[in-house]
Amino acid sequence: MGRPRRRGRDIHGVLLLDKPQGMSSNDVLQKVKRLYNANKAGHTGALDPLATGMLPICLGEATKFSQYLLDADKRYRVIARLGQRTDTSDADGNIVEERQIQFTQQQLEQALEHFRGDTQQVPTMFSALKYQGRPLYEYARQGITVPREARPITVYELLFIRWEGDELELEIHCSKGTYIRTIIDDLGERLGCGAHVSMLRRLQVDRYPAEKMVTLAQLQQWVADADAAGTSAAEQLDPLLLPMDTPAAAYPTVSLPQVSSHWFTLGQAVQVAGAPSKGLVRVYEMDTDKFLGMAQIDDQGRVAPKRLVVEFPL
Repeated sequence: MGRPRRRGRDIHGVLLLDKPQGMSSNDVLQKVKRLYNANKAGHTGALDPLATGMLPICLGEATKFSQYLLDADKRYRVIARLGQRTDTSDADGNIVEERQIQFTQQQLEQALEHFRGDTQQVPTMFSALKYQGRPLYEYARQGITVPREARPITVYELLFIRWEGDELELEIHCSKGTYIRTIIDDLGERLGCGAHVSMLRRLQVDRYPAEKMVTLAQLQQWVADADAAGTSAAEQLDPLLLPMDTPAAAYPTVSLPQVSSHWFTLGQAVQVAGAPSKGLVRVYEMDTDKFLGMAQIDDQGRVAPKRLVVEFPL
């Protein structure tokens, strides 16, 4: 039997989408996949429908390396609605409590200081974390609260932007696994008035440049223009993709000579002079600088394949 026919194009890379409000991350992922006519796509670090901003979408072989972005730091701009607490800790939920706003600027500054640095955070029930095989949000929608363990997080920077009436605007640079909704809900309780997220925008993921973001509306317009002109939309869309190795940009690199590259791509661990003594590495072919995949340094100091780039014939 021959190789099964693949659906769509073998297009590889990372698109920095400026996610619109009101759509789920999966909804926009599927739309981008269709616009690119890609055979495979995935996103890293979902954003709630309420949220906007940077959503890296991986196409083709880049999906194999998207997991490395899950450990990346992120930066957000958030507006909190003070005086109201909701069951989801954001504006999409139902108001469960209303209280007066009576704190002072000094009390606010003291409360904000509590969230800076290394802390423990109990994840919101409205999250995708799993309990007994089911996402927490499924229990939450049934009105069921299940036990959750506090997890270590780091808030590297928490900037006060403005406080006007019942609105508080902040900018937060944080580690993986940080729930901004939970920070705002906890802050509201510390201030004694309650609070929820009314606006959330992700400004940055890892080292990806914000100026490289494109909107879904832009992509749709470029495809429509290409269809009307009878040209290929790929000429406009493909240059927007960042290289497939960028999700793993934080890891050290190893370059293999041609012979070692051959055995590495066949799944064999290889010995390389000057390789790190342990951990994950990005692997490239020395002569061509072609990205071959990710490797783990094994107990014998060899570069052992972990995730390989597969090249499909045209």
